[in-house]
Amino acid sequence: MSLILLGNEALAQGAKDAGVKVVSSYPGTPSTEITETIAALGGVYAEWAANEKVAAEVAMGAAVGGARAMCCMKHVGLNVASEVLFTGAYTGINGGLVFVVADDPGMHSSQNEQDTRFYAMSAHVPILEPSSAQEAYDFIRLAFEMSESCDIPVIIRMTTRIAHTRGIVVPREMADAPVKPYVKAPQKYVMMPNNARPRKYTLMANLKKVLEFAKENGINRVEKGSDNTGFICAGGVYQYVKEAAPEGSIYKVGMPYPMQCDEAKAFADSVADLYVVEELEPVMELQLNSFGIFPKGQDTFSKFGEYTAESVACAIQGEAMAADTITDLPGRPPVLCPGCPHRGAFTAIKRLKLNAFGDIGCYTLGANPPLSAMDSTVCMGASIGMTHGAALAQGEEFNKHAVAVIGDSTFFHSGLDGLASVCYNQSNITVLVLDNGTTGMTGHQDNPSTGMTLGGNAVAPIAIEDVAKAVGAKNIYIVDPLDLPKMQATLKEAVEADGVSVVIARHKCVLIDRSKKPMYEVDQQKCIGCGMCLQSGCPAMRKENGKVNIDPSMCRGCNLCVHLCPVGAIKGGC
Repeated sequence: MSLILLGNEALAQGAKDAGVKVVSSYPGTPSTEITETIAALGGVYAEWAANEKVAAEVAMGAAVGGARAMCCMKHVGLNVASEVLFTGAYTGINGGLVFVVADDPGMHSSQNEQDTRFYAMSAHVPILEPSSAQEAYDFIRLAFEMSESCDIPVIIRMTTRIAHTRGIVVPREMADAPVKPYVKAPQKYVMMPNNARPRKYTLMANLKKVLEFAKENGINRVEKGSDNTGFICAGGVYQYVKEAAPEGSIYKVGMPYPMQCDEAKAFADSVADLYVVEELEPVMELQLNSFGIFPKGQDTFSKFGEYTAESVACAIQGEAMAADTITDLPGRPPVLCPGCPHRGAFTAIKRLKLNAFGDIGCYTLGANPPLSAMDSTVCMGASIGMTHGAALAQGEEFNKHAVAVIGDSTFFHSGLDGLASVCYNQSNITVLVLDNGTTGMTGHQDNPSTGMTLGGNAVAPIAIEDVAKAVGAKNIYIVDPLDLPKMQATLKEAVEADGVSVVIARHKCVLIDRSKKPMYEVDQQKCIGCGMCLQSGCPAMRKENGKVNIDPSMCRGCNLCVHLCPVGAIKGGC
């Protein structure tokens, strides 16, 4: 039986068929569908953790407890989980442990282009990189087998193109992977210095086992073509090379770290002209150089963004790598949805002329015109610490003109630490939590405040206001951000108050709020064409012939435009 699956779905199916027992993840594009698919398939315990570090710790605990376990995240999530990976490489595992990390060349939905393969090199753990949905299915099974046979965590590196491309997958029978007995082994798992030092030698020995395992299982392969030109490549880049240079020989690398020295040398000797083609960083090129192999690599191919077959072909021909060839289409920057409650909060920030230190989520779009209400976005949870730091640099008066903006899911991901720290250090900052009742940016996953688990079980929600009070916030406010006058007055009061203030702007995401609301329309006789209502950036509103109209098919009845109109020209419609 064949299936047509996304790369992420294929990986999830492969993990289930490999006998995975525990999956703990944090959502992040382009990795989110893996854990969602696992949960939908059933028969596997799957959860959303508060953040990637917790997810990695849960998976590590399950693996030490004897079960095959997996945690999934996007590339920047590995920054959060890396401590577990680095030390887990020393301890080794019991049941198989796989980290699935989805990189995002081209930054389709990310704030940077970091390359997970460097994490593998630094932590001394193997990394496998599939180039199709079928390989995603096959490699996850091999990853569990490698992890157990070599006593080491294994990374599967997905990229946006492989994660979100469909392909034909032929599944195999379920693996027999019973939970292994739990064995006390403090010298193996308690990483105090006296235990950790000998474990480093064990780790290096395990890496040699990894190389043997890869060779025995054919993870890398040679596709013989012309002796004139050879290509070393992996992952999605393999598909581009196949299309750009169909006559060339290819050493298709399934494990970009550690690379097989003997295989690479034999392939290099078999061709006259050698290229190594890899998106982002020269991870394979550096290893090849250490083997005494010096192919054409980063000096020929770009270090920026996502490749295409055309861009690879241009580079091989000695031309500059081609950019996106679709140039005749208008740009479509992402915008907040019509009716998004975040618009009210950002409108208030802009009216009060506050400096807003932002965070990762839908509300990052508040930085775009016409809202233009956010000054920074660096990483998950950074808004609170950065606001405190800016006040230390600029002086206490700065707090009356600044606010940290963070979402409900991000608050539980990494905002708690920041809030506890600023309360402890007696800051006077204001934290604005945009609580829309979901993890919106990645597709509406639940979080600790929503009262629902990934498995659909109702649980007691953790109230943000209770947590804020518990860690020492002095002033706590709850307000509907679409009540603009109250939103603005509350925020003004908060920034002028002494001590840490937490303003919770609570209104459900428009995509999960199913309540019926009246649509709005513009009285063309009253409209003076001032454009004040357009400053919210709502896609439902447009200006034609000097007057504003509201598209009834897009209006969600949020009424923010009513508060913005200075002449009362907007009224409830059908």
